Amino acid sequence: MHFKDQSNFLRKMTWKRTLNGFLLLSSYLWSKLTKSPKIWGKPIAIGFEPTTSCNLRCPECPSGLRSFTRPTGMLEKSLYEDSIEQLKDQLLYLTFYFQGEPYLHPNFLDMVKYASKRKIYTATSTNAHFLNPEMAEKTVKSGLDRIIVSIDGTTQETYQNYRIGGKLEKVLAGTKNLIEAKKKLKSNTPHIIFQFLVVRPNEHQIDEVYEMANALGVDEVRLKTAQIYDYAQGNALIPTIDKYSRYRDNGDGTFSIKNKLLNHCWKMWHSCVITWDGQIVPCCFDKDAEHPMGSLKEKSFDSIWHSSGYTQFRKALVHSRSDVEICKNCSEGALV
Repeated sequence: MHFKDQSNFLRKMTWKRTLNGFLLLSSYLWSKLTKSPKIWGKPIAIGFEPTTSCNLRCPECPSGLRSFTRPTGMLEKSLYEDSIEQLKDQLLYLTFYFQGEPYLHPNFLDMVKYASKRKIYTATSTNAHFLNPEMAEKTVKSGLDRIIVSIDGTTQETYQNYRIGGKLEKVLAGTKNLIEAKKKLKSNTPHIIFQFLVVRPNEHQIDEVYEMANALGVDEVRLKTAQIYDYAQGNALIPTIDKYSRYRDNGDGTFSIKNKLLNHCWKMWHSCVITWDGQIVPCCFDKDAEHPMGSLKEKSFDSIWHSSGYTQFRKALVHSRSDVEICKNCSEGALV
């Protein structure tokens, strides 16, 4: 984190959230050691899905490809607010993103404001096509702490190679609008991040995206490696620059994941994702909600978080993570 963003984040800490984090970490380390999953505390981070709808058609994205088996819809206000009330004392970090474009939800910024008033750090990821001057000002006023702007090319030709249906000029205009709104309202938030998904068609523009961000006044640039679903026999999106690829070229025309699937995953203890229709799924790699742990329309968060089904899922991870389908193409998780 950059200093201002980090300071803002730390201001959200309370003794309850600190204690909860300690309990979660302790239970995770105990579970790693004993191979018997225990969970003490509630998640410190939650991903909320405002909608599965999206205006773009990006490859490697279930939302863009319209390849979901689960329905498309919008998160209901009552479901969202009830969930926040159950979690607000322990919850530190709230991401308004899973699949879809958050700004397509008509009440997205009202949801941000609701969490911000409860001193929860809020973040979102957007393709920035809807950040006109009015929406940019509303974004700043909502109290949103961080916004990730997906910018996967510095020219329209390269950008549209991945962001199919998108206009780079709209991304840049939306970013400018947001920066102007921050200046007008004399606000340090949201912290603006240009996220550059490195794929073969844009890898030659890495230096240029830093220059572009600096010229605009963007707070930070992050390079992100791409998750490729059909990677085993090679893929036109896999970068030629090895450090930006999640996959190892085996030299015989095949590729394999670099990341070792260690039998533990911090994500399963400190976070989860809630879909637009209230299903709790274990992490952001379960894009089609193939591992639903329970519905918040039917049960409380606590009863799902500590359920036997969730315990069995965590147990499977600490015994053989490679046997869990959503873990096989995972490049993160086992970090602690």
